[in-house]
Amino acid sequence: MFDVRYEIAGSDVRLRVHVQPGAGRTTIVGRHGDALKVKVGAPPEGGRANDALVALLATALGVAASTISVESGASSRAKRVRIKDASTADVGKLLELAVERDAGNSGGGRGVGRHAP
Repeated sequence: MFDVRYEIAGSDVRLRVHVQPGAGRTTIVGRHGDALKVKVGAPPEGGRANDALVALLATALGVAASTISVESGASSRAKRVRIKDASTADVGKLLELAVERDAGNSGGGRGVGRHAP
């Protein structure tokens, strides 16, 4: 079971994310405690890692990047991300499928693969 903590804020979903910047590739890894663990290839300077996080989540969820924002933790590995006009059921199901999809494609590896630019 993919058990990541969500918070509902009106029609939005808040998601806890643990980000590892400067990784070899940009990917959703799985869980880190009650947060979603994500690796991004971008360095943590100038908001580049946050931009890579938003792009990855938008791709994984099939939504526009403009619907995702880093609500807190912009300069921290522990972040809270807001996804506008989303349901927790949709977000949970899509993230679980994204993690499973890449695990199957990489011979036992983990995450949603997207190589860093």
